[in-house]
Parts: sequence; structure tokens; C-alpha cells
Amino acid sequence: MNEQQLDLVFLALANSSRRLLLDLIAARPGCTLSQLQAEFSISRIGLMKHLQVLLDAGLVMAQKQGRERPLYFNPVPLQQIHQRWGDQYRDFWASQLLRLKAAVEQPDHTTTELTKDLL
Repeated sequence: MNEQQLDLVFLALANSSRRLLLDLIAARPGCTLSQLQAEFSISRIGLMKHLQVLLDAGLVMAQKQGRERPLYFNPVPLQQIHQRWGDQYRDFWASQLLRLKAAVEQPDHTTTELTKDLL
């Protein structure tokens, strides 16, 4: 994922209406914009603009079937973001938790000494 694609994903997720729209599409695979309209208090045009941002970011895919376009959630961009940042922090915090576990299991340390050791 290049920086421009990454920017599009974060832009799409920056708006609460788009996050709700994405959640609804993920929960209802194959739904249409018309079916989702009742969940929002914005105009159809406004909802279409939000959908377009999600489509541009690659978070939603649409398949044209006659006059309708069923919508599907695409988790790949979010997985790529998670892999880029989540994995490195997961390893760090796993090691910190192991240090904490070892420190807590030592019977000769007091709580204040444990806190001092971990900081």
C-alpha cells in the first residue's frame, strides 16, 4: 500500500458517518445503498458521496448487477494497516507483559519496587 492509498483509507475512516456506513456494509454483505438509506438522516446524494470515499479507499467493493450495485466490505486495506503498525507494537507489549509477569511472581519485591523496575 503506497502513501496515497494509505491517506485515502485514513480519510475514509476519519468520518463517523462513513465508519457507520462501513459497519453496516460489513454486517450486511450484498446490501444496496437504497437499503442503507433508512439508517441515515442525510440525503441520498450525501450518502452517495460518503460511499464514494469508501470505494476510492478500497474499503468497499461494488458489483453492478443490472440496476443495482450490491456492496461488500473489503478488509484488506485495514489488514495492511494493522500489519504495518500493529505487529511491531504487539511484539513490544508482549515482551513488556512477560517482564511484568516475572516481576510480579518474585516474592521478594514490594509493589513500589515493581513499579520502579517497570518504569
